[in-house]
Amino acid sequence: MNKYDARFKLQVAKEACKTSTSVKAIARRHGLEFSTVRRWVATYRLHGWRGFHRQARSYDLPFKLAVLEKMSQDGMSGREATTYFQIGDAGAVGRWRRLYAQGGAQALAPP
Repeated sequence: MNKYDARFKLQVAKEACKTSTSVKAIARRHGLEFSTVRRWVATYRLHGWRGFHRQARSYDLPFKLAVLEKMSQDGMSGREATTYFQIGDAGAVGRWRRLYAQGGAQALAPP
């Protein structure tokens, strides 16, 4: 998995928001996956430039449960929740949802 700096992410997201060029075309131009650019655009629209200047963090059980509850209450998708809560790992919410379905809150707690 490639890591991109905040400045590059912001540049690509702004380009996608300010031009009539499709997100797919912008992704191709920069050699990126469409889903990556779509996520960056959603982050920029929801959080502005601050969305790209966050620290890496770990997520405790109450946070994970709050995310899953918000998704349930508001009908959010995993992608929407990832953007809304600024979760760096795009697949984390899906994993949390599967673990919770299999073993409840206890399955989300660290070992």
